[in-house]
Order: sequence, then C-alpha cells, then structure tokens
Amino acid sequence: QVQLVESGGGLVQPGGSLRLSCAVSGSMFSFDVMGWYRQVPGNQRELVASKQRYGSPRYSDSVQGRFTIIRDNAKNTMELQMNNLKPEDTGLYFCNGEQTMPSGSKVNSWGQGTQVTVSS
Repeated sequence: QVQLVESGGGLVQPGGSLRLSCAVSGSMFSFDVMGWYRQVPGNQRELVASKQRYGSPRYSDSVQGRFTIIRDNAKNTMELQMNNLKPEDTGLYFCNGEQTMPSGSKVNSWGQGTQVTVSS
C-alpha cells in the first residue's frame, strides 16, 4: 500500500517562506493527480494546488502567484514552495494522491498532515 508522508511545516512570520515535502513510498506515477490540501478547524479541507501526471499545475485563487507545486515522478516526491505567506495560509496541510480506476471511480490516498502557522 502506498503511503504519503509530509514534512516541512512550522511557524513562520508573515511574508516568510516555507517548503513542504511529500514523500511517496512506492510509485507516485500511479497517481493521476497529486495535490496539496489545507484544513483549518471547523472548515472542510480545501484544495490549494494540484498537478496531474502530465500537464500544468493548478492553484486556488488565494495562493496563485505565491505558491509553487513541484511534482517529481522519478523521485516519488512532491513539494509545495510557499512564498509571501499570510496569516490566512495557516492550517494543516495534507498531501493527496488520486487514482482513477478502470471503472471510473476515484481512490484517494492521504498523508497525516503537517501544520503551517503564519503569525508574528
């Protein structure tokens, strides 16, 4: 079974940067889409950035121009470079991998999450 493990979270001041990493045990190539989600207490998990196996990355409006998703199938890693961080970026960040089965159903795999706190 493929496992996803995040790292790189922490406390940073507004305007600072962090780089999150997601290590995939097994082949990341099996995931059609890889993405980063953010969750804050009381809210649903929201998609921050995603990258299909091939193709351009996609970002939520709130992070467009500040975050960069990097997917490396050869290394089985995915990263999220976060620049110019804002307090509203605070949350628990999850690595996600989505597979589409031959039936058309989708299977999602999740990491345990890494906390990002942006505060002065």
